[in-house]
Amino acid sequence: MRLIVLWCPDFPAAAATTAAGLAPTAPVAVVEDNRVAVCSATARADGVRRGHRTRQAQNLCPELVVIEADPDRDAAAFEPVAAAVEDLVPGIEILRPGLLAMGARGPARYFGGEEVVAERLVDAVEAQAGIECQVGAADTVYAATLAAHRGVLVPPGQTAQFLAPLDIRELDQPAEPRAGWAEFVDLLRRLGIHRLGDLAALPATDVTTRFGPRGVLAHRRASGIDEHAPDRRQPPADLAVAQEFDPPLERVDVAAFAAKTLGETLYNGLAARGLACTRLAITATTEKGRARERIWRCAEPLTVAGTVDRVRWQLDGWLRATGPAALGSGITTLRLEPVEVLAGEALQLDLLTNAAETSLAERAGRAMVRVQGVLGPDGILLPHLSGGRTPNDQVRLTPWGEATDTDATVDHPWPGRLLPPTPTTTPPDKPAAGVFDATGEPVRVVRSVLSAPPHTVQLAGFPRRAVASWGPPWPLFERWWTTTNAHRTVRLQVVLTALDDTGELALLLGGDGHRWWVEGTHD
Repeated sequence: MRLIVLWCPDFPAAAATTAAGLAPTAPVAVVEDNRVAVCSATARADGVRRGHRTRQAQNLCPELVVIEADPDRDAAAFEPVAAAVEDLVPGIEILRPGLLAMGARGPARYFGGEEVVAERLVDAVEAQAGIECQVGAADTVYAATLAAHRGVLVPPGQTAQFLAPLDIRELDQPAEPRAGWAEFVDLLRRLGIHRLGDLAALPATDVTTRFGPRGVLAHRRASGIDEHAPDRRQPPADLAVAQEFDPPLERVDVAAFAAKTLGETLYNGLAARGLACTRLAITATTEKGRARERIWRCAEPLTVAGTVDRVRWQLDGWLRATGPAALGSGITTLRLEPVEVLAGEALQLDLLTNAAETSLAERAGRAMVRVQGVLGPDGILLPHLSGGRTPNDQVRLTPWGEATDTDATVDHPWPGRLLPPTPTTTPPDKPAAGVFDATGEPVRVVRSVLSAPPHTVQLAGFPRRAVASWGPPWPLFERWWTTTNAHRTVRLQVVLTALDDTGELALLLGGDGHRWWVEGTHD
């Protein structure tokens, strides 16, 4: 099938620039896991590249604006682009924010050729959405995407010839990360396969025997043929799921919860029939009777998380959109329909119930979904270990089902961080404490040195307790490079003597030089 792909270069960086209110020429880097995922052309001119660590990128470009990755923000920003394209060519399919595809045959006939379609698409997106884009065409989605990266319209029937001289690294697309593909591509290079044409020239059976399913997909891509076998099934009509909302959906957080529930229902219905979705249609109907539909095309069969993410992204884009792309009123009906499915050989069904086999974790997850339905999305919070210097930074709470913050990783050095043993309790309100010397005067900190050894400690609501032992204070100066968020903290560990009915008490105290507070207690 002949396809046209529209690609917006560095789209996450452009979306982050717009959301932050920065100038289009500002050097911006979108980071994920403390590494640059996407950067603007201005940042690249200073040497910033994908994969650089944040500090390395800032050394190369001191003016660099670092913004955390946010798929929801990207999806919302891409909705005006999709609306501009859809006004010109109906039936578009979103591959991911920043990349969409459409059939080439109809538009080429209507406008008089693929070149004319490409010109009109570029002009429409720039005029209506203010985003630069490139267009490519080929016989497969993968080849058309690579063609869009180069602004090339590959002639029909010459997709394999177009792919042959390209580097084998093109199999591992940074914007479409897949587990194990970087290592797989590195193995191919070490085996002497440096071009896509080299891989396509190998017998398909040999590649399958040596590399398994990953090799099959790579060989099909390199050969310029469809990534999946052509025997796709038409999904039964009863697999579509829908939900009505009263009152209508208008808030993004409520829409995210609805997306989770409906997406899991669709996935479970497909899994029960041994099917997996590769093209998903999302349709929303508003209070005023206006219907909007988007189709998401996926390179691999959608998982539960993949289904939920795409529904949430699309709802986020619709609800946040302004101007011609805005819905104009709340969503009253949401419908999900699998447009294209594959036989889900990897889905193991229960022999007796014919239901999708689930692990204990999945069953617990479904129970949590029901609890969230009663308490709300923030009703269940899970602790996650993370990097940081203070006890509260080292454990973070996130709503169940949401992506965890992996920017502050545990493996980082974190100079000045609290060393084991960590406190067993960290009060969120950080109650005040008084630290006094032998004369009863408050102990202060001057240039990281105590004004006098601590003799007693006063906790709110309790009598003063003598200090049995204490550790030297150590300072923490964070975000020293900023003028608004920089702050100094001094931490002090003390052990208080036992009272009549209690034993010794070990505390971690924090201070700013003039006052003290309790950051944690040790059992």
